[in-house]
Amino acid sequence: MKRSTVVSGTAALAVTERGTPTADNETIVMVHGWPDRSDLWDPVAERLADAASGPGHHVVTFDTRGVGHSLPATVHQPYTLDKLASDIDTVIGATSPDRRVHLVGHDWGGVIGWEYVSTDRCTTKLRSFTTVSGPNLDHTGEAMRSSPQAAVRQGCKSLYTLVLSIPIVRTVLWRLGLAPLFRQWLKLTEGIDPSGGYPGPGLVADAIAAVPLYRSNIPRKVAAPEPRRARVPVHQIVATKDFYVSPSVLACSEQYVDEFTRSEVIAGHWSPRTHPEGVADLIAEGIAAHHNISARQPTLTATDRIPEESTT
Repeated sequence: MKRSTVVSGTAALAVTERGTPTADNETIVMVHGWPDRSDLWDPVAERLADAASGPGHHVVTFDTRGVGHSLPATVHQPYTLDKLASDIDTVIGATSPDRRVHLVGHDWGGVIGWEYVSTDRCTTKLRSFTTVSGPNLDHTGEAMRSSPQAAVRQGCKSLYTLVLSIPIVRTVLWRLGLAPLFRQWLKLTEGIDPSGGYPGPGLVADAIAAVPLYRSNIPRKVAAPEPRRARVPVHQIVATKDFYVSPSVLACSEQYVDEFTRSEVIAGHWSPRTHPEGVADLIAEGIAAHHNISARQPTLTATDRIPEESTT
């Protein structure tokens, strides 16, 4: 395992690499969401990098700016999606300068990934993009504006974002003891036992540092969405028991992708921690198949998921 620091503008990003790039494997760059740090991906990354049953992959994870062991950026509105997408570009350039990689994002990591794959510069850096419970905010905003039903469904799931968009309130809540309640909520809804060490002791600091993601991006994207096409193949992994992101909102992105596949994992929002083997298998399958996928291909087959037509 290799650890390094990559400078992106005025941010310093803590990067971890598992495995080494070879002619027989692929490089995978993984981006976490909120209020996580890169250790969200540890169980999945270890499986993808494991060479016991094959060549293994070169897997790169990093703490996003201001989170974990990374330092924040000293610029105006450092958590807008364009700046965070630039961090992905910089990490790829530092860890895989000579070949294109596969990008994977969960939650806000998926949101940021969508921003990156909607830019021309990604075409020289990426081979594919896999998003796990990570919507495209422009696609979501457009869908909510055009469909009252979609707006109501996703609006109910996203009520918590209103609180997280109020600067003073969101910080005070975490300072006054939201972390223990959040851990208990994860245990109740996802089956994640806090005694297992996740989320770690840095939860409060990480949550406060990156919570400006909500205020910096959601209101603007909902009010004035700018849907753009993805420049690379996209593999969308839908968690069927997700409390926060509805399958219908995720599905609206297919029309903006030329090469699209969709898979389902029977899990809640934090599937990389609760179902790491299933998520790792789906990621690996999508990477292996991405050269042959076409728009509207049927759902991939694997354990830990249900047929697409049974989604509600």
